[in-house]
Amino acid sequence: MDNFDIFPPFQTPNRDIIRVFSAVIENISRDRNATLVTISYNDCVGCPSRTGSVRLVVNQETAIRDERGRNIRAGELERGMIVDASFSSVMTRSIPPQSQAFSIRVIRRANQSQTTTGRIIEVNTRNNYILVLRSQNFSSAVRFNISPGTTILDPFGRRISLSSLSPGFRVRVEHASFMTASIPPQTTAFTVQIIR
Repeated sequence: MDNFDIFPPFQTPNRDIIRVFSAVIENISRDRNATLVTISYNDCVGCPSRTGSVRLVVNQETAIRDERGRNIRAGELERGMIVDASFSSVMTRSIPPQSQAFSIRVIRRANQSQTTTGRIIEVNTRNNYILVLRSQNFSSAVRFNISPGTTILDPFGRRISLSSLSPGFRVRVEHASFMTASIPPQTTAFTVQIIR
């Protein structure tokens, strides 16, 4: 009997499962019959920052558990949560790639957001981040990762694109309270607003 015959339709043998640990939920959106959960994670041992990203298709067959191991609904997942996840190695070629989620386990709840004000010194539209100095000292730099759920606003509160930002702009960034231990530290931006 072929190995594939002994697994239910929503599971696959171990070699076809990708498991990630301590991933961050960057964005959540709803589709017709599924919830789409974008996570970022370290895809190599010893990497100082989260270099992998995937959009998980979460449906009724996805096992979702909280910190205590209790079943929860997809609607209870929140941006900023730290999760362990397993998903199919079969992915779309989109950016980020999309894959069927088999399980999601919440490790830590989303912390309250924080706000940082500073001056942009770099805008990277290819890798979707901005580098902001919180003071005159270069050691105060923070890399704010821009996800599909990040809102970018001009001084009047109108939505603009990442490419509309430029080095020298003063910005107020609402972001996750966790930061990586990398240099510079990194975190996810929820809202970026240009200020005068």
